[in-house]
Amino acid sequence: MIAIVDYGAGNIFSVKNALDYLALENMLTSAPKEIEAADAIILPGVGAFPAAMKKLSESGLTDVVKAEAKKKPFLGICLGMQMLFEKGYEFEECDGLGLIPGSVRKMEKPGYIIPHMGWNKLEYGVECPLLKNTGDETYVYFVHSYQAVTDDKYIAAWAEYDGKVPAMVYDGKTVFGAQFHPEKSGITGLDILKSFGGLIK
Repeated sequence: MIAIVDYGAGNIFSVKNALDYLALENMLTSAPKEIEAADAIILPGVGAFPAAMKKLSESGLTDVVKAEAKKKPFLGICLGMQMLFEKGYEFEECDGLGLIPGSVRKMEKPGYIIPHMGWNKLEYGVECPLLKNTGDETYVYFVHSYQAVTDDKYIAAWAEYDGKVPAMVYDGKTVFGAQFHPEKSGITGLDILKSFGGLIK
């Protein structure tokens, strides 16, 4: 069972629809006990970093999400990926979940359109089990104005957009993050979600 964390700041239904299409058992939940009992967790997110962290805290889920992410496959999507880091700087400095070292900062790309929106090719970094079935010419769908700033050892894939923009991060254990939207990225995105489901033991 994959728990999709419902804390009031996520694109939960598009993620659920993708998992349903793949016949991956899942549930939307805001109950700590259900998150603890799940075999894997997805943390979606849309909107601003401080507001999402506040909503997660007000839902009483911050501690259980941080604890369970270290025990089982955990995937943050879009803003949910950004929340994996130690700090965010959208409007104000804000603590993240601290599951991967690094911060999230506004994209500074002179001459480039921000938000970064549309399809971009993935370039590969550290080996990651979620990317095992993707090919060399792989495009995924992005919508964001802030990007992760982290060590290359955590970057499983990036997109070229006036420099390297982290697209997928991985702590080498249980925590994954996708800056793009796998649920909106066609066959490639479905393959990534299928590979995530395949991590369940």
